This record gives sequence, C-alpha cells and structure tokens, in this order.
Amino acid sequence: MILNTEHIAKSFGRNKVLKNISFQLKAGSITGIVGENGSGKSVLMDIIVGARSADRGIINRNGKIGYCPQRALLFPHLTVQEHFIYFAIAYGIGRDQLKRRSEELLLHFNYRKYKQEKIINLSGGTQQKLNLSIALLHEPDLLILDEPYNGFDWDTYQMFWNYTNHLKKQGCAILIVTHLLSEKERLDRIYKLENGILI
Repeated sequence: MILNTEHIAKSFGRNKVLKNISFQLKAGSITGIVGENGSGKSVLMDIIVGARSADRGIINRNGKIGYCPQRALLFPHLTVQEHFIYFAIAYGIGRDQLKRRSEELLLHFNYRKYKQEKIINLSGGTQQKLNLSIALLHEPDLLILDEPYNGFDWDTYQMFWNYTNHLKKQGCAILIVTHLLSEKERLDRIYKLENGILI
C-alpha cells in the first residue's frame, strides 16, 4: 500500500472541514477525488503531503511523494532550467538523473524551446507544464495532483493522460483532485468529498 489514511479530521473553529476521512491508494492505480470549490479538497491534500496537520487520524506513506499543487510555486525571475536545478538539489537528484529527467519531461510536454526562458515570460499553460514536471522530476512512487490540467490545451491534456498511464504501468499510485472530472473511465476509483465526508 502506497498511502493509507485513517479517520482524518480537520476543523477551523466551529467549521468541520474534514470528518473521519479514510481511504487507501495502491501501487499502479489512478484515484480521483472530486468536490466543489471549498469542499476541503486542498486541505486534505495539504494534510496528505505534510504541509498541514490533521486534528486527528493516521497517515502512512510509502516511497517518494510528488506533489503538483493547484497554484504553481514558481520563481518569476528564474528560468525553466534553473527551476529543474533548484528542485533537483531539494530532491537530492544527481547531475546525470537531472539531465535525463529534465530532457524527458521537456520533450514529452513539448516545451523544450522555453528551457532558458524566465517564468515571468511564460504563458499560464507552460507554467503549469513546469509545475507538473517538477512533481515528476524525482520519479515519485506517489503522485498527488491538485487540479493538474488547469490551463492545458487539448494536446497537452492528452500528453498528461498518456504520461499518467505510463506511470501507472510503472507502479506509481496517482491521486487526482479536481472539481471537474470528465473522463471517469480513465480512473480505477473515484471518491466525492461532500460536507467533509468522503463517499
């Protein structure tokens, strides 16, 4: 089991955002969590990746985690390549793996020509490609994606699903969190987060 959560609860004052959330992610699976804006999806993601603590409950994670947040955490005056170098150091990736992985991702998501461009000069869609690539750079065992295809055009959207299918075959567990899921047949399991309860 890559991820196991048991009885996760979180409140802000009197507002109970998450109530007794329990679910599991298996290796080689794609799982979706859908819910309206404000339903607590991002709070749950923050708890899973360790950016926020739960009031109660247990989380067990196995392997490397890749997290693609809804809002890209990028530095406007660094280039695409400088971002790869920065996060490679954070992940503890060596030079050879950095070169191999960055080239693979630049080519697959078709933005190699922007390698030396500063983020401030890139479109929102290209920034989102980099945001996703950073989450993939260290070849995670668990990939958590919060509204991952915002700003993608149709071709990039197809590239995204092609890559997730590739990761699934390699044994990666993928969690996609979104308010809109149009291609449900691509997922192994779908949960709905509503009124703090996962259904």
